[in-house]
Amino acid sequence: MKPLQTAPRAPKLQPLRSPIALSSLGYGLVITWATLGAIATTVNLGTVQWMEHRAQTLFFRLRGTTPPPENVVILEMDQSSLDRGKDYLADPQSNPDFEPLQTYPWKRSAYARVIERLMQAGAKAVAVDVIFVDPRQDDPAGDAELGRVLVKYGDRVVLASQYETFGNPDSGEMGQLVVPNPQFQAEPPYHLINFLPEPDQSVSQLPENFIQQVLQPLGLAQDTHSFALAALKAAQFSSPEKTTGHIYFYGRPTTFPRIPFWHLLSPENWAYHQQQQTFAGKVVLIGPVAESFQDFVATPFSERMPGIELHANTLATLMENRVIQDALPNPLGRAGAVGLGTMAIATFLIYRFKRPVPLFLGFLGVAIAWGGISYFSLMYGYTILPVAVPFTILLLSGLSNLTTGSIADQLEKRRLRHTLERYVAAPIVREILTNSDDFQSLLKGRRVRAAVLFCDIRGFTNFSLETEPEQLVEQLNTYLNAMVEVILEAGGTVDKFIGDAIMAEFGSPISQGEEADALNAIHAALAMRKALLALQDEWAARGQAVLFNGVGINFGEAIAGDIGSARRREYALIGDAVNVASRVEGLTRKLITDILITESLYEKVQDAVEVVPVGAHEMKGRGQNKVMLYSLVGLKGTSSEPYRQMHRKLHQHHGLNLKES
Repeated sequence: MKPLQTAPRAPKLQPLRSPIALSSLGYGLVITWATLGAIATTVNLGTVQWMEHRAQTLFFRLRGTTPPPENVVILEMDQSSLDRGKDYLADPQSNPDFEPLQTYPWKRSAYARVIERLMQAGAKAVAVDVIFVDPRQDDPAGDAELGRVLVKYGDRVVLASQYETFGNPDSGEMGQLVVPNPQFQAEPPYHLINFLPEPDQSVSQLPENFIQQVLQPLGLAQDTHSFALAALKAAQFSSPEKTTGHIYFYGRPTTFPRIPFWHLLSPENWAYHQQQQTFAGKVVLIGPVAESFQDFVATPFSERMPGIELHANTLATLMENRVIQDALPNPLGRAGAVGLGTMAIATFLIYRFKRPVPLFLGFLGVAIAWGGISYFSLMYGYTILPVAVPFTILLLSGLSNLTTGSIADQLEKRRLRHTLERYVAAPIVREILTNSDDFQSLLKGRRVRAAVLFCDIRGFTNFSLETEPEQLVEQLNTYLNAMVEVILEAGGTVDKFIGDAIMAEFGSPISQGEEADALNAIHAALAMRKALLALQDEWAARGQAVLFNGVGINFGEAIAGDIGSARRREYALIGDAVNVASRVEGLTRKLITDILITESLYEKVQDAVEVVPVGAHEMKGRGQNKVMLYSLVGLKGTSSEPYRQMHRKLHQHHGLNLKES
């Protein structure tokens, strides 16, 4: 590893900062997003309405079902009630009570008998979501029976009405009120079942909004009330504080108690409900839920909620004073709050966080926090805060600053790398640039666990005495270049050259995990063996001296830091793990092998390598503490030919030396 110079002229590292131009661009994009969001909010774009409505839908689904008031019950016109009519047609004598249900539309006597029984059971009010427009020519007696019941119970029974439009929207639509036949309701007010749809055709607004925005301009508002509000008044509950706004949904379909219509025509079931006081003190809503009626609407909880259940949610909202209001109904006020609020938040975050990732996380955190505030405001404060547009502005602002800041950092790091590479090795530069804020602590020193590799040429002293300087330098550089290349390719850091020896480490300054670092050291040593075999063949062919080396690898704890004098320093590893690796390398000549590893390293890679145990050996400076060593054969599942080839050459080399001695 190249020495780290720290002469007085060496550059002082400062925290990386984005260039002014890119910082300005990031803030400019914030202003752009805030302005566009404010404009979209002002003109009330359909997309903005859709986004806000989807956010409210998400909040309701996150909350889940909440218990509805106990005094609202649905009497459902379901498939089982339709089937009771079929039972009558199949066997009239066994099912006489279902005679009014034999075909749909049912005879009005069915409704008359059900209303009568509900009132006998103590219902406070009954609201029927069926429009009785024309008299039944085939059943005048049934009409008369229903008329008598309605007169008997007066305002405690609410009948549905509807505003219908017809004609071509392009050439102009016309509308009319569809109201009950005068035989059943002779005069206003009529009780509308209409709702004002959202841009996605779902329903979330109270029906009084429809009356106010659609019927009032037509001069029809004074003769109408919403179906749910009329039911509330019929039950003589106290008037709600607000009647316009948004519905507080209690949950999915079947959240409210639902009882089949036919139960009240069946003597057995009717007796059971009387005994259980199912309807006592309740507001009972009668309406269709069977698939064949196709009376379904999209709501936050379901794409197909029966209309009668929507009325139940509306009634409960009014009954419990949970009407949801817009916090900022005025578009200009809402736009100003969104635009100025997001810019103020962005200014604070940009001033507070200088790094792109923390800045982005700051924007994301504020956006999520605002979403949480909006959620609690809707669910428990019954107030709608703008959430989708502010969330989008904050997210886009965060992404914009993350992008511009990251680009600025890359440009700054490139400039800094070019400066630093004149003073420190490339791996250390990467460590500095990755952890620029921790650079000073990095230089002061830290404990690391790493694989330390020592490699030394055998007999280099004699070789240097017998070889011409030019040839020696050329051959040594060829050898060192080959060894260093495979060390770097295996992810190692060349710590230093000590004459012809190389010290390298795996796991400092950057660790890939202890097992990975140890295995990388093994890969490097095996690659060094192959590279040396190739060089030996090349040198022999040229008639040059054939060199051999020894490699020792140890794994353990060492101290990493900026070590040296004020005039010359180097980032290096020191400690017992380094000393052991050096001494292990020295034993390769004695044990006539090229690569030795310690037990501490072998434990990390034993499942991946083949070795030959060579016993426990004493190490200078470690007293009686012997170190178990292994000669490295290769990786499991790979050829051991390089090992055998090197060992044949080593024994031949040592045999020649013995004869000469």
